[in-house]
Amino acid sequence: MEAKNKYYSQKPGPIGVFDSGYGGLTIFDKIRSVMPDYDYIYLGDNARTPYGTRSFEVVYQFTRQAVMKLFEEGCRLVILACNTASAKALRTIQQRDLPGWDAERRVLGVIRPTVELMDTISKTKHIGILGTNGTISSGSYTMEIGKMFPHIKVTGEACPMWVPLVENNEFDSPGADYFVKKHLEHVLSADPEIDTLVLGCTHYPLLINKIEANLPKGITLFSQGEYVAKSLQDYLRRHSEMDARLTKEGRSRFLTTESAEKFSEAASLFLSDTIQVEQISIDR
Repeated sequence: MEAKNKYYSQKPGPIGVFDSGYGGLTIFDKIRSVMPDYDYIYLGDNARTPYGTRSFEVVYQFTRQAVMKLFEEGCRLVILACNTASAKALRTIQQRDLPGWDAERRVLGVIRPTVELMDTISKTKHIGILGTNGTISSGSYTMEIGKMFPHIKVTGEACPMWVPLVENNEFDSPGADYFVKKHLEHVLSADPEIDTLVLGCTHYPLLINKIEANLPKGITLFSQGEYVAKSLQDYLRRHSEMDARLTKEGRSRFLTTESAEKFSEAASLFLSDTIQVEQISIDR
């Protein structure tokens, strides 16, 4: 994988969007709404989800395989629409792998576009991050916010049951109320001055009705999709050389490492249209 021309086409290609499962579709949907003319390939590693409980090394290896697959499919730019992958794998892929693969390709995450807005949104400068075990234990949000806005206090809350609730279509069930209320009470008791809560996992927007119902007044709930989409749009505006490497025919492909039928059915929870899905393997 060292000689770029041997492995990866240098022709213009689609934008790749990667997630460990279905949750990244909430990011993809917003990106496609803001930038409908571009071509996209969405890849969900559903066979190996969830990533949230896995080690740094395993998440890195899985994410690396997914990025390589999207590059092989012609993508010149890949978005890690997964907070855990962004937290545990993005920096290593950018610094260690990209220079050897192809220095003109890019891999971007969802954490930085979120962090950039925190100082504007929070008035008390006390922020809570709701995420998977992997995202919270990585400390990525705390570190990134600390670098950019050292005056902001960050409190992380791992919500391990929230992703299974969404993936098993239980996000609107009475049982979901217990787990939502439990973690909201915990993070707000840890820091009563919090006025902004970040949904630091792409699955969590499907729980937004439950979260809002259990959230005290005066607290802003920050969902990433819209802001990541606008950040990407701005990035391409500032990097015309990358924009020129992207195809624009309004097409979308969907890949999964699990059952294509199962993915297609679950995707209806996240997208408004019916999609065709291809099952692939990236484990190598």
